[in-house]
Amino acid sequence: MTLRPFVLAVLLPLAACASGTSEMQLYPLEGPIAQEDATKVIGIRAQNTNETSGPISFRLERKVKCQGTWSSVAPKEVSQTKGVSLTIRDTGGRLGRDVKTSARVNNGEIYAVCTDGTRVQGNFISGSGTTSGTGRATDTNGNVYKLLF
Repeated sequence: MTLRPFVLAVLLPLAACASGTSEMQLYPLEGPIAQEDATKVIGIRAQNTNETSGPISFRLERKVKCQGTWSSVAPKEVSQTKGVSLTIRDTGGRLGRDVKTSARVNNGEIYAVCTDGTRVQGNFISGSGTTSGTGRATDTNGNVYKLLF
């Protein structure tokens, strides 16, 4: 018996978490897709969700693949440290820089182009340090979506 299948089963989900991949959802509210099937949920794969922007990909229909970008404005606070330390533990000068995310609501956008020429764009808000948010998106075919993640 080999351990290879077991190791792959454990490591693959961890690799997905480490890369910062999350799922967003588009829920049709108005337009042709909502009229055809109001219960349809379109899953969006968002990458680099531990950063401030990254690629997205999804399918509007089976043959219509869409790719684009998500981006969020996450304000950062930068503080500089300068000075002299005369303690036994830390003798000498102290120079440094500390960057941290401000706790607030951040604005973001998604934009994607599909293989059939459809363009999807939307706006969302999310909390600092979270991978969750809400917003709205539209496409060039007259569809309006609720965006949740």
